[in-house]
Amino acid sequence: MSDFSLVVVGLLTAGKNSSVPSAVMPQPSERSRSLNATEPQPILPSSVTVEVTQPEFSTSNRLTSHSRLENLTPRPVPSIGQVARSAGTGNRTPPALQERGWGKGVLAEMSSRNASEPIPAATQPNDAGLENIADGDESADPMSQLTSVDQLTDVTPADWSYQALKNLTERYGLISGYPDGSFRGNRSLSRYEFAAALNAALEKIFTQPQGIPQDDLATLQRLQQDYAAELAEVKGRVDNLESRTAQLENHQFSTNTRLFGQAIVGLQGSNQVDVDLFPRDGVPERSGKAQLTLASNVQLSLATSFTGQDLLLTGLQGGNLASSAPFVFTNMGRLSTELETNNDLVLSDLSYRFPVTDNFGVIVGPAGVNPANTFRGINPLEGSGDGSISLLGQRNPILSIGNGTGGIGFDWQINKRLSLQAVYSAELPGFTSNSSQGGLFGGRTSAGVQFTIAPTNNLDIGLHYIYSHSPDGLLGIGTGDNQLISPLAPIISPSTSFAFNTHAVGGTLAWRVNPRLTLGTWGGWTSSDPVNLSGSVETTNWMLFSAFPDLFGRGNLGGILFGQPPKITSSTLPDGFNLPNFLTNLSGTPGGRRDTALHLELFYRARLTDNIFLTPGVLVVFNPDHNAANDTLVVGTMRATFRF
Repeated sequence: MSDFSLVVVGLLTAGKNSSVPSAVMPQPSERSRSLNATEPQPILPSSVTVEVTQPEFSTSNRLTSHSRLENLTPRPVPSIGQVARSAGTGNRTPPALQERGWGKGVLAEMSSRNASEPIPAATQPNDAGLENIADGDESADPMSQLTSVDQLTDVTPADWSYQALKNLTERYGLISGYPDGSFRGNRSLSRYEFAAALNAALEKIFTQPQGIPQDDLATLQRLQQDYAAELAEVKGRVDNLESRTAQLENHQFSTNTRLFGQAIVGLQGSNQVDVDLFPRDGVPERSGKAQLTLASNVQLSLATSFTGQDLLLTGLQGGNLASSAPFVFTNMGRLSTELETNNDLVLSDLSYRFPVTDNFGVIVGPAGVNPANTFRGINPLEGSGDGSISLLGQRNPILSIGNGTGGIGFDWQINKRLSLQAVYSAELPGFTSNSSQGGLFGGRTSAGVQFTIAPTNNLDIGLHYIYSHSPDGLLGIGTGDNQLISPLAPIISPSTSFAFNTHAVGGTLAWRVNPRLTLGTWGGWTSSDPVNLSGSVETTNWMLFSAFPDLFGRGNLGGILFGQPPKITSSTLPDGFNLPNFLTNLSGTPGGRRDTALHLELFYRARLTDNIFLTPGVLVVFNPDHNAANDTLVVGTMRATFRF
């Protein structure tokens, strides 16, 4: 179970949570989860109101089990074959475990510490720079900087110190040195071995009921002085061993199960903005509310291994931070910690990972199986508890298309620098009441593949492809342009089904310039074709980011992101069905968004202790909802994360 312990420790980290997991209960369609839960009614231009379903108001209902439990120190992306030994949860695993099990991929961390494959680049886990506090990381051992004992001069039987200690142990009847109380005849000792025997003698001599003669006391003082460095090493190693033993005992939830948790408390607020909800004349019709809230998000993860190479993840999550979209009239200011369950715990992950061969692993389950949790993570700023403060900043948005929760996937390590992950996922795999709205092959579904390439030890590239079927014209990404069709479409053609099939392609790149700086980018393009209509809808998104691990101290992390949320660039549906021009003049004629929203985000995660992190951050959205007439939206947050 020692290997397994390393794996789950590597998994602890932040999961990405959007809202109540679909796997908990049958969920309504994305449309009914929009600002107004009712279907839009016919309206005249003069009576246009916020009740009309907008793309910005639909929210993702998936709880990503990402929690980067990322092995809290930068290391190469483990091979999938290491799945058994690895257990990476890709999006990165349950929030508590993820927040970055960082890497994810099915074959994740278990043997990453011994992995010889360079596949690094995703050398930066979600928790880039965090100190590994429980997996035996030598860098965390203050004594590891001392001279190695095999470089120290031996203590021979002819040395005065050898004879002095031997005389003391014999005089006081001490059990010191080897089990038989001797130094094994004339055998030479390393200085470390000698110091260990001296340390044991000191502890026992000073507890003797009778006094210590001055000659013996002088001898002991000289021995202490001559072997001060070695005695310090002995004490340091003993203290470190006791600390690690206590850590193991604290996590001894069961012989084959470990319990991990993460609690997030956040204070967040936004400015008051004037919103031109329907940009027909450039005059704002709505005024967004300035919100200041204090909310929490709690994640519990049970990691169970039956063979030492497999991993059963059970995740529970609860929170009380709802989406800010209804208050600011855009979903572009959403935070990564959003989760509204009325503080009730809900099932966020129930998935099983196991190896088929040394380089091929499989993941299957009714919850926690989707592209985000199956593909190897590239973005070092991913992690709801310790990474980017925004929902958009977690990963390339196309990886969230389909809002998948349950399904099956695999991770295949093709060679040392190339791997392939694939997954099939359904939004409501357990909902069988309506085959068109749920079930493993009904409702919103997605299938995707990712090639993960490490051309060099400091560069990671992920190439993504996603195919998704949506029964209602929503992508399910939860941010940016998520809705593909005008809300008036059901009124114009009430008997028509507005299902869409979407093809999405994109890529993510991360370049580790040095241990203290990682630069990266991602981009995505989608093309959605309606099943019963002519034409198509296309969207694009892009992001530039930089990560600063160990900024101003070990375990800290700075992050900067700048990019464009998903935007409809082309819509060629029949007149009356196109969303961009419906919002502009209610005509619904072909055309894309006229303006472009830009996302700027800065945050700094400070490690207060091994288990507590404080993250202030600010998010600025220029031209929210891709409308230059809207006021700039500013969202600030102070996030506190506690791991246990």
